[in-house]
Amino acid sequence: MTPTIRLAKEADLPAIVQIYNEAIPGRMATADTAPVMVEERLEWFRQHDPSVHPIFVCEEAGRIIGWTSLSAFYGRPAYQKTVEVSTYVTTRRHRAGVGTALREHVLSACDRYGIKTVLSFVFAHNVPSIRLNEKFGFAKWGHLPRVAELDGIERDLVIMGKRLAERKSNKAPRGRAAPQRPRSVGESRRGRQR
Repeated sequence: MTPTIRLAKEADLPAIVQIYNEAIPGRMATADTAPVMVEERLEWFRQHDPSVHPIFVCEEAGRIIGWTSLSAFYGRPAYQKTVEVSTYVTTRRHRAGVGTALREHVLSACDRYGIKTVLSFVFAHNVPSIRLNEKFGFAKWGHLPRVAELDGIERDLVIMGKRLAERKSNKAPRGRAAPQRPRSVGESRRGRQR
């Protein structure tokens, strides 16, 4: 069955949390050091209003295999057109194109949300995530040395950013994005199979 990408719903939260928790032991993708509970992430999920800061899931045969989100950056009005992107894939599907498909999907949606700048905060030793960002045109915009400590090892944080192409249009103002139809992982944003 071909995986599809769609907006997340609250019922997906247990699977989203499970995938997030899978990333914790590897000490590469998150600064959390212990598993989080679904109840702890409920407020985070609800803060991601799908008309402003969506969460998308990749689903295959009824199972969530990855997710990506756009989160508010810094929480001040002047930054409303800047977001932080996060992408997580179940360990069973690493290096299978799921992260690439999710990133392509979420970046293609940014224009509908009025987003102009996308940021990604990545540990410097997380080479796969850095490569994923570079694949989509992100550049290194900052480097914070030894700001995290994981298992007694100090880790650097890299800030990667991408400025999105600005288009002149008569689209609805930010916060009124049109709902998206589910799309198969192999389908590009123009509807063609890759």
